[in-house]
Amino acid sequence: MKTEYGIQMYSLRDVTAKDLEGALATVAEMGYKYIEFAGFFGHSAESVKGMLDRNGLICSGTHTNWDELTSDRIVDTIRYHSKIGNKNIIIPGFDRKEETLEKMIEVINYAQPILRENGISLGYHNHSYEFLETPYGKIIHKELETRTAVDFEIDTFWAFNAKINPTDIMERLKDRIKVIHLKDGIPSADGTENGAVGKSIGEGEAPIERIRAKALALGALMVVESEGLDPTGPEEVRRCIKYLRTLDC
Repeated sequence: MKTEYGIQMYSLRDVTAKDLEGALATVAEMGYKYIEFAGFFGHSAESVKGMLDRNGLICSGTHTNWDELTSDRIVDTIRYHSKIGNKNIIIPGFDRKEETLEKMIEVINYAQPILRENGISLGYHNHSYEFLETPYGKIIHKELETRTAVDFEIDTFWAFNAKINPTDIMERLKDRIKVIHLKDGIPSADGTENGAVGKSIGEGEAPIERIRAKALALGALMVVESEGLDPTGPEEVRRCIKYLRTLDC
């Protein structure tokens, strides 16, 4: 049975800034169905929706900075995302500072019910640093789990890199997971992002088959993210879906 996958467009950042529609057409031809945007590069919502429709694609989510959800910006943010059909806004991370964490948590708790009233879910995407103790003595992911009701887009490679079992955290947070990042690579020795090497899916050390099976069991959408641009973004993500098709039964 053919599994439908999404693609995080950051994986094609060597193309998207200058030719967003060309990048969308490329991934549609490969067989990706769902699009997770990482910026719109000045295109209007109407233009982006037209690009999606012309290529038979669906916006499954966006990486949108938390400061676009403040009280002075949230109305415009909702208007744009509603026009492109996006129902999942995902915060892609932050600068790791304690004062920013506190501000972001405040904004999440303010914005989430407003977004929900407008048919949009709010999520948070991890790197590895959220699972490691900060210099100010906090585990960021724990702070988000206990102090907010935000959903989690588990980036399974960055969790794996931080010595977290990806399928364990997916099970523990299953009620707060709608989508995961399916990603591969070679982890660093110390669990930080420094020294970790991104690879196309099937070429690294992450337990891709177990993660995929868990996502299917949970009904979570799998969005491919592959960051190496090896030798280009399109070529790398083509290898990813080619590998994933070998796992279809």
